[in-house]
Amino acid sequence: MNLSAFPDFTEKSFDADFLNLLMFDISGGMRSVTIPRGYVSEAVFRDGIGFDASNYGFAKVDKSDMVAIPDRTSAFLEERDEFRTVHVICDVVSTERNTFDQYPRSVAERTAAFLREKNLAERAMMLVELEYYVFESVEYSTGLDHAGYSIGSSEGLGEEYASVPRFGPHKGYHRLPPEDRYLDFRNRTVRIMEQAGIPVKYHHHEVGASQLEIELDFMDLVRAADSVCVAKWIIRTVAEEMGLAVTFMPKPLYKMPGSGMHVHQYLEKGGKSLFPGDGLHGLSREALAYTAGLLEHSLTGSLLAFTNPGTNSYRRLVPGYEAPISATFAKGSRSAAVRIPGYLKSDEVRIEYRTGDASANIHYMLSAMVLAGADGILRNADPVAAGFDSPEAKEDKVFPLNLFSVLEGLRMDNGYLAPAFPQKLLELWTKRKTEEAEYVYNAPTPQEYELYF
Repeated sequence: MNLSAFPDFTEKSFDADFLNLLMFDISGGMRSVTIPRGYVSEAVFRDGIGFDASNYGFAKVDKSDMVAIPDRTSAFLEERDEFRTVHVICDVVSTERNTFDQYPRSVAERTAAFLREKNLAERAMMLVELEYYVFESVEYSTGLDHAGYSIGSSEGLGEEYASVPRFGPHKGYHRLPPEDRYLDFRNRTVRIMEQAGIPVKYHHHEVGASQLEIELDFMDLVRAADSVCVAKWIIRTVAEEMGLAVTFMPKPLYKMPGSGMHVHQYLEKGGKSLFPGDGLHGLSREALAYTAGLLEHSLTGSLLAFTNPGTNSYRRLVPGYEAPISATFAKGSRSAAVRIPGYLKSDEVRIEYRTGDASANIHYMLSAMVLAGADGILRNADPVAAGFDSPEAKEDKVFPLNLFSVLEGLRMDNGYLAPAFPQKLLELWTKRKTEEAEYVYNAPTPQEYELYF
């Protein structure tokens, strides 16, 4: 896999075998339509290509036919085997050229516009950390009469690697080769990300055996969400080429560290961050109010419906691990839901939301976080008065820790999402996630057989 940035091209400058239009489904996955060179024209860039949006999981409308319009600034070139393919991320509109308001990129764009309309900020800046596990083998199967999974990793997990020298299942943080078996894999993925125009800050081995992290750099809201989707696709593609299997599941292994998707963030106006100030932990009034909004809407469960939208999310959000489970903020604390990094200069202060995970639709997740924070600013909310200023979990500040409770929170607390999330999308999201919860929570597990059979 070899990629390179290819922005702002035209029909005349198009020099590839295929144009691949990338769209996002309701879960945050990427879909595509590929156009051969002979059909590529200025009309494709201007008018787009039609498709059936109901097959992407969105709520059905009177006319489910939608049109994908390429955003040329997002394009990158892939050279694989003998083919040259230009990939380009698309916006989606109706056949009457109205914005399709359920589409993930539309939600993110409306969120960014809301900040400007309210004169809160010109941009929301996001730095996303990607944590994931990689295995040499994985098998799983479920049915009416069976359920189970097994994995194998050359870092000492699974029966086939039982005799492999190992550093311990919880001692992988910042390991070097030869203990770190996946440095070349990370190097290859990061090089390709940079070729595609995705800025990477660094990468390293995480705490768990076979657990890795790539930290992207700051980007504005829409570009950050787009880049996370492309980065996950690159990681999975390179893994496939190397005979590996990657998962972004929050908790793929019992009693092993979970994988989060921490998001560092700040609002920007006039090219400067609004978050440094002379308040608690060096935060400004806007930053403190933004933090209060995040934590208030997390405590109801509403925000977690988008930052932690799977049943597996709540296998990770349990006491005793770094995953934060209560509405707290603190400087330098990795057990707080909102952490203020302690190593930054005073003019670089930002906040890090640590609760979310990569089962999220990243466009919805980042948008919901920004809207929650903006709601806090508009109400001049005070996180100290709300009792959030503790590095330790408090019993009355614990988040809802199952998907049913979180979805009930979304039903009760969603007014702050109205500027970007249409009601039809909220209803559909709740319905889909309720069905997932019923599917998982109603099924007996092997552990229950062990305890109760």
